Amino acid sequence: MRIDLHTHSNASDGTDSPAELVRNAAAAGLDVVALTDHDSVTGYAEAVQALPSGLTLVTGAELSCHVEGISMHMLAYLFDPEHPEFTRERDLVRTDRFRRAEAMVERCRALGAPITWDQVQRIAGDGAVGRPHVASALVEAGVVPSVDAAFTKDWVANGGRADVRKREFDPFEAVRLVRAAGGVTVFAHPGAHKRGRTVSDQVIADLAAAGLGGVEVDHADHDGPTRERLRGLAADLGLLATGSSDYHGDRKAIRLGAETTAPEVYQALVAQATGAEPVTV
Repeated sequence: MRIDLHTHSNASDGTDSPAELVRNAAAAGLDVVALTDHDSVTGYAEAVQALPSGLTLVTGAELSCHVEGISMHMLAYLFDPEHPEFTRERDLVRTDRFRRAEAMVERCRALGAPITWDQVQRIAGDGAVGRPHVASALVEAGVVPSVDAAFTKDWVANGGRADVRKREFDPFEAVRLVRAAGGVTVFAHPGAHKRGRTVSDQVIADLAAAGLGGVEVDHADHDGPTRERLRGLAADLGLLATGSSDYHGDRKAIRLGAETTAPEVYQALVAQATGAEPVTV
């Protein structure tokens, strides 16, 4: 089985529609794919409707979190998407993305970048607007050569000149809410140093004690030694060690299935969940 548990559609900051994403996942030879848009499950119904025969779809979301002054992401799987408290908190985080993105546009303009809020909204479409859309506007305007080049301290990286803080989950609260909704949490790309500061192993241990289910080990932003360290840490803490592409369509170079999760890890994750089940047609 080939299993990719971290992908994005244009319901957040990917470029594939949810329907295109599941079709592309099947074409890439995947057996299981998780749709994990940022703080949102709005693309899930479309993905289910378009699900090709033989491909299994997992409900998911990538939650924006903040702890000890550090931004981090938490992958939530197989939760009840209508759980009232969790839905309310996701809505608050997603709504604040608009305020943040508009403020970032103004900071970019103050730094001399000829981009507009209308331009960023056009790029985002119906998706949850975020930094990648501002970065794409900077590319369109010729300010930077690529989206990755916009994610620097000069522009929209964490703590960058044009960065603006947004409402985020406390990760311990995120773990609690996902568990209350019957789901399982996995810490996304915990060793991605190029994105900014990363949390300590002690924070991961504390999250494990609070109910964290796993850590994303095999990820394009992790080098070999980082993967080895995280795999050992996961084993020590009794956490699942997943692997995923973090696919964003054309917005990033990484392809579907570039990193995968072992079948036995996937089965253990599904066994922990009570909020929803994977869907296969």
